[in-house]
Amino acid sequence: MSVWGEVVIGLLILVGLLGIIVPILPGVILVFGAILAWAIMTGGATAWTVFAISTVFLVLSGIVKYTWPGRKMKDAGVSNRALFLGAVLGVVGFFVIPVVGLFVGFVLGVYLSELQRLGQNQPAWHTTKHALKGVGLSMLIELLGALLATATWILGITLT
Repeated sequence: MSVWGEVVIGLLILVGLLGIIVPILPGVILVFGAILAWAIMTGGATAWTVFAISTVFLVLSGIVKYTWPGRKMKDAGVSNRALFLGAVLGVVGFFVIPVVGLFVGFVLGVYLSELQRLGQNQPAWHTTKHALKGVGLSMLIELLGALLATATWILGITLT
């Protein structure tokens, strides 16, 4: 693969990493797709090994992302209904308020659901904060997996 091709792949990976931090783009899918495209265009055992290792990092981080924070939120008393309503209002907020609407909608959805369930402001806000911590932890886990996949790709470039 040419240097310019690798620069384009690197830019796609960078956009994917930004998509994990600011969930507007499908970050992990972009990172995965860019490394796959690099492996296809580069070819050879090293490229496919890099792709396989990167895929393992992305899949493992995806599994941990959905299990560990979810368990922590459940232990803190955050209901599944609150998370569902937070997700729904997050999507609505994404289209109503550009850039920050996803975050605002999620917080509002979780808070309103917990306020309805618990009946008091303080406990509802307490569980909303736990939901936010869980989402933050989930994003960090996903980012770690993508960064490990990116580091593997960079190592692969130097070896090919």
